[in-house]
Amino acid sequence: MSVEPVSLMGGKSVYCINEVQLNSAFDLAESDSDAGLKIRETVKKLEKELTRNERASVAFVLINHLQHGDS
Repeated sequence: MSVEPVSLMGGKSVYCINEVQLNSAFDLAESDSDAGLKIRETVKKLEKELTRNERASVAFVLINHLQHGDS
C-alpha cells in the first residue's frame, strides 16, 4: 500500500526559524568537528531509512521538543 506524500506547504505558520538560526545550523552540520560528523551521519542514516513523510515528522517533532524543552 502506497502512502501519498503529505504537503509541507500551506496552512498557518507554526514555527519561525530565522536566517541566522538556519545558517548556524548548516555551519555546525558542515563543520569539521565531532558534532558536524555526528549530524551528517545521522542525517544520512535518516535519509536512507525513512520516507520523506517520516523525515518531515522527525524534523517537526524535534523542533517542537526544542521549542518546549522536552527531552
